[in-house]
Amino acid sequence: MVLTLQRFAYAFLGIVALAAMDLSSYCHPAPAAPDMPVIAKARATAALLPSSSITAPASTPADYRELTWAELADVDFKDVYLEELDSYYWKPVFGAQVLAAEGQDVYITGYVIPVDLDEDFYVLSRYPFANCFFCGGAGPESVVDLRFADSDHRTYQTDERLTFHGNVRLNADDVYQMNYILEGAEEHPL
Repeated sequence: MVLTLQRFAYAFLGIVALAAMDLSSYCHPAPAAPDMPVIAKARATAALLPSSSITAPASTPADYRELTWAELADVDFKDVYLEELDSYYWKPVFGAQVLAAEGQDVYITGYVIPVDLDEDFYVLSRYPFANCFFCGGAGPESVVDLRFADSDHRTYQTDERLTFHGNVRLNADDVYQMNYILEGAEEHPL
């Protein structure tokens, strides 16, 4: 009897402690600050290498500008009836910020969501899986279709928070694709 009450007390205290925690950053995280120790280590390592051993790719990370989720939110949606589906869908009407990003080399940070591994279909989401567009917690402006530069990239896990770079393509007409597409997507180095 005493042991049961003690277990109940520990369980109750655990629930109280969990309830008192502020987990809101997991649902709607603030923009992440750079990971300074990793950046410092990378810079220190690069400084030790002979300059002849460093070769820059055709497009370096410095050539990419940051694309924010706030910029991608500059879109309105109107209900449009699509006869072939006998249904309405949200047709995007892109705002000036989104239109300015089209065709740009950008990087963006978010949560990876593997939609279909057999088809190599991944999206990057503003929110973790539990709050993403596919689960009803956000709109279509909060996901970007990752079209990888090559097929030999690693397999990504759900909710890995990563940064990718590529070229932005907008889609307002094909209901079978996302509104935002990152062509030539690759993991962006820190």
